[in-house]
Amino acid sequence: MKLEFLPEARSEFLVTVDYYDEKQLGLGKRFRAEIAEVCSTILEHPLLWRERNGGFRRVNCPVFPYYIAYFIRGSTVVVAAVAHASRHPDYWKSRLR
Repeated sequence: MKLEFLPEARSEFLVTVDYYDEKQLGLGKRFRAEIAEVCSTILEHPLLWRERNGGFRRVNCPVFPYYIAYFIRGSTVVVAAVAHASRHPDYWKSRLR
């Protein structure tokens, strides 16, 4: 399987990295590493998390208050959102295709 970010998901990920870097030196790097680790786990076991209404799956980050929402299209895992866990939970659902 391969991993692909929707442009909106990539943008919100990079904005969050910048936000954490501004808060504390090295924190953005830690956030980036955590997202990379979660994405790696998703690629290893894409069906591990249950499919939710709308056809997406969600994985919570272990340290940061974010989650990755993704869907599977053929042999591609498509990241639809890197979303804050307690802010406007449905804002990204229009990205599901």
